[in-house]
Amino acid sequence: MAKADRALDRTLVALADPTRRAVVAILRKEPARSSDMADALGASRPAMSKHLRILREAELVEERIQAEDARVRLYQLRRERFAELRTWIEEVEAFWGAELAAFKAHAERKHARRR
Repeated sequence: MAKADRALDRTLVALADPTRRAVVAILRKEPARSSDMADALGASRPAMSKHLRILREAELVEERIQAEDARVRLYQLRRERFAELRTWIEEVEAFWGAELAAFKAHAERKHARRR
């Protein structure tokens, strides 16, 4: 399996969980602390830590240490992985768009012959 395929698999697995998708939704607005996201989602701190680890391993989020206070860690989205996901989705859409157009043309030809 190619490296790009493995990365896509990790991305899809990470985003399959509703809590992790909720984390992404929060981080789309602005970087956030783990504890703030846990509170917003009604999750425990250990559960949020696990979700963030999976998102980091899939390279969907990154951790940033605050210069003012090294104890504070903010999480933010990594746009590169989402761009790769968007490209894959566009390729799938293009494939199915072409397939459906070909099927429509076939059905219309068959219907026209019956008249």
